[in-house]
Amino acid sequence: MAPAPEEPKQRALPDRSWSEAEELSLRLWIALARCYSTVAREVASRVAEYGLTTPQFGVLEALYHLGPLSLGELAGKLLVTGGNITYVMDRLERDGLVKRDRSGPDRRVVTARLTPAGEELIREVFPGHARFIHELTQELTDEEKELARGLLKRWGLGLA
Repeated sequence: MAPAPEEPKQRALPDRSWSEAEELSLRLWIALARCYSTVAREVASRVAEYGLTTPQFGVLEALYHLGPLSLGELAGKLLVTGGNITYVMDRLERDGLVKRDRSGPDRRVVTARLTPAGEELIREVFPGHARFIHELTQELTDEEKELARGLLKRWGLGLA
């Protein structure tokens, strides 16, 4: 006769040295991180259908809606490093979607702009992308979306 399986040992929980308010903040952070991860994964999958990475799409979208920008401005808008922008721009320029120009007065400033092919691509895919993002947010009412946006914006600006 086989021996009875052992009862799983219960793991001792660490002493809790944080407050209920801190626990609530931790739970908020975890919910935000999990939500962002899920949404980012969905968006990356959709953007890949356009033959782009999420950072590449971000560059094209920013240039489409804001016009030519310096690489520093692009990095700030997309929350990435200057090195990452350079890499993304290298690939987009290789594919003929963007062009980089050096500023006349200050040759250190590099400005990015869409090429006609880049403008055509983003103009073609952006309406569908906007619908897709709308679909991803259907769990929330319009009022909840505005509330969430305002709260997240206030939180971010308060930290800045």
